[in-house]
Amino acid sequence: MEIRQYGQRHTLRQTGFGCRGVQADWAASVRAVNQAGNAGERVHLGCDHAGFELKEFLKSQLEAAGHTVIDHGAARFDAHDDYPPFCLAAARGVAADNFSLGIVIGGSGNGEQIAANKVDGVRAALAWSAETARLARQHNNANVVSIGARMHTPEVALELVRTFLDTPFSNDDRHVRRINQLTEFETTGIIPSVG
Repeated sequence: MEIRQYGQRHTLRQTGFGCRGVQADWAASVRAVNQAGNAGERVHLGCDHAGFELKEFLKSQLEAAGHTVIDHGAARFDAHDDYPPFCLAAARGVAADNFSLGIVIGGSGNGEQIAANKVDGVRAALAWSAETARLARQHNNANVVSIGARMHTPEVALELVRTFLDTPFSNDDRHVRRINQLTEFETTGIIPSVG
């Protein structure tokens, strides 16, 4: 049984982070990859009021880097909005678009991850470090990353997003097997046998 793949990934090796120069270097590197024949990825975004400012920042950085951004809202800051409609819409967009990834953003990222994982075909992971963002893609083939806007500076959040987008799935047999077990459970409701 094969698992669904989410498009080719490009790897950008950068040293340092947190200044406009490095962000500009990342954008230039992605544009160079795109001009070489690999189109920038489509990235679906969804957030509530707590993630609105970070979403706008990430959106501008992603667009500058050559990605196509599909913004599922919130379209404006509303202190009383709820995350499920925006995060579910972004996750549904990813599930319907095989060659895309998604980013959902809230205060902590917890509820947003839970919401995204309610959509069939989505594997959303909460990233709180570059390592967790990398492992989400590399080991779990996550197609949505959840970020807590109140937990990170915009620069750190951008590092998490960059790591997530730039890391390919490893395709190691053990990881494919585990993902397939989860997919099978989602389809049949039968818990995989142990051993």
